[in-house]
Amino acid sequence: MTAAFVVTEKLTKSYGSVVALRDCSLEVHRGEVFGLLGPNGAGKTTLLRVLMGFLKPTAGRATIDGLDCHEESVAVHHRVSYLPGDARLFRRMRGRDVLKFFSRVRPEGNLDRAVDLARRFDLDLSRVVANSSTGMRQKLALCAVLSVDVPLWIIDEPTSHLDPTARHTVVSLVKEAKAAGRTVVFSSHVLSEVEEACDRVAVLRSGELVHTQIMSQLRRRHRIRARLNDGAPVGPLPPALAGAEVQSHDGGLVVETPGDLAPLLGWLASLSVAEIQIEPLGLRAVYERFHAPAVEEP
Repeated sequence: MTAAFVVTEKLTKSYGSVVALRDCSLEVHRGEVFGLLGPNGAGKTTLLRVLMGFLKPTAGRATIDGLDCHEESVAVHHRVSYLPGDARLFRRMRGRDVLKFFSRVRPEGNLDRAVDLARRFDLDLSRVVANSSTGMRQKLALCAVLSVDVPLWIIDEPTSHLDPTARHTVVSLVKEAKAAGRTVVFSSHVLSEVEEACDRVAVLRSGELVHTQIMSQLRRRHRIRARLNDGAPVGPLPPALAGAEVQSHDGGLVVETPGDLAPLLGWLASLSVAEIQIEPLGLRAVYERFHAPAVEEP
């Protein structure tokens, strides 16, 4: 694994007696897409604002590319393009003028790239921001942020208010950024997008980091539901399935397997199975361990 590009060490942020982030330690590796999951109030946005140097930690430390996020925030900003969850734009400007402004306000800006992204989002740049829909304003903010040539994108709820086609474009852009060697921190409530785009995912709960999931491992896990014929016996698991979890009740089986399906299917073939259903375990099952009910996808 490549060296860590973003590091937090026991990062804590309090507002009086309210602790928004507590002892958060994590690493995001260079060239990795790292997801943040959790309900409102879990600490995701606080973490991102500390990384950007907008908030001073109460305790602990955060660095990007070896630079202290608070003490060296100006240098950090030259390495980061940040999309806040509540992005605000100049309401009296036309879309093209907004992109011109943001492309000129920092050396890493690229107007041609921003206009090309607008085409991909099917965005009308002649429209005044005040006369644009919420989704169109979100697309415009994405064009401004994702056109900047920096090694790190930090994007907070990037697909908020977007239609399915635009959401797919955002995920594609994140994948393209990873292929180009860029690092992405991706905060979202939409499990399917995080599952598709991210290499690792951190789950936050009440300001604490409670779980980190490597997505390549999760994609190998499956849940098998089987209904047995009446009275069919269930034999012991073979040694090859030692890591599987099996529940048996009311003439049915639910099996979760961490790896290769072949041994499990061979074992099931030895039983008297009436029906069988196989599905990827998915990020939802992981999320539901720490948050219930499950997050709703817009």
